[in-house]
Amino acid sequence: MSNLEGKVALITGGTSGFGKETARLFTRDGAKVIIASIESEEILQKTQQELGCEAYFQMDVTSPADWDRVYEFVKGKYDRLDFLLNFAGGGVAIMETAKLPIEKIDYTIKLNLNSTIYGCRVFANMMKSQKSGTILNVASVCAKEAWPEWSVYAAAKWGVLGFTKGLYTELQPFNVRVICLIPAASSTGFQKGSGIAPVELKLRPENVGQVVYDVCKLPPHVVVEEVTVWGIDQVVVPLSR
Repeated sequence: MSNLEGKVALITGGTSGFGKETARLFTRDGAKVIIASIESEEILQKTQQELGCEAYFQMDVTSPADWDRVYEFVKGKYDRLDFLLNFAGGGVAIMETAKLPIEKIDYTIKLNLNSTIYGCRVFANMMKSQKSGTILNVASVCAKEAWPEWSVYAAAKWGVLGFTKGLYTELQPFNVRVICLIPAASSTGFQKGSGIAPVELKLRPENVGQVVYDVCKLPPHVVVEEVTVWGIDQVVVPLSR
């Protein structure tokens, strides 16, 4: 029997990109997957049918009240959560800091950092009580490297990396794993949603989903603190002229 068989997984950003491909693999392996997204109920329902996952939940991850709602749903239906996979996020607006409107700055931080903290805060006590569970938060290679115009997005993702490391120290005594995924650029809807030109890249959402699946399937006493995933076509040369 798979070690994901019957496990309950909540996957935000579950209707597209990394989240959708991870949900596909978890569902295939017998997990009870709840996909959550801000997308319409029609899209959520269509994705549920395509993947064959257990349930869907329409929510805005930047809303603490929506996190309370999804907690009550999970608590009432399953009384446990084995995997919280926080994929929801986005670039919002990739441009020079001096040109960014304040509302874009605030929303970038709220969508990419605050939402992750909200979700972890809500489900931490449940996992502590279970004395088991896995939380995976998604940062970015922007938390490791620097590029012009990505500074505010990078600040949010640096925050996710730092928060994830700190949260693990809080939950490790309760046998709860907290992992940070650090993906490079991939061919998802990210570019379109961030107002930048789309580009075809070798790193595909299904490749990142496979990495997440493999890390989560490790025995529960084994923790991958952080995992960075690059496409071989993306080149980074620090301090180049």
